[in-house]
Amino acid sequence: QVQLVESGGGLVQARGSLRLSCAASGTMSLINAMGWYRQAPGKQRELVATIAFGGGGTNYADSVKGRFTISRDNAKKTVYLQMNSLTPDDTAVYYCNADIYRLGYGTNTYWGQGTQVTVSS
Repeated sequence: QVQLVESGGGLVQARGSLRLSCAASGTMSLINAMGWYRQAPGKQRELVATIAFGGGGTNYADSVKGRFTISRDNAKKTVYLQMNSLTPDDTAVYYCNADIYRLGYGTNTYWGQGTQVTVSS
């Protein structure tokens, strides 16, 4: 079994910062791409940022470019999202995901349970 567990969400004032973490656990051979998505009330889940295995390949939604930074620690099987200059529009449940290769099972995409981020004005 593979689990992704997010942490670091909470309530913050506008222009504040938060750092989200997502740790993978369980039996796995390789974690490929990892990413963060978010879903605000009444809206579809949207991509926030992704990062390749080596860490050099990153991709951001236009709405967060210059404010959010995704990073990962492969030894810790953890992906991070540093969020700065937060606005109320960033309020959402944030989910991490990871493309994980397990011997005998191939590569599948796994999701965390989500962590709430609320930005007050």
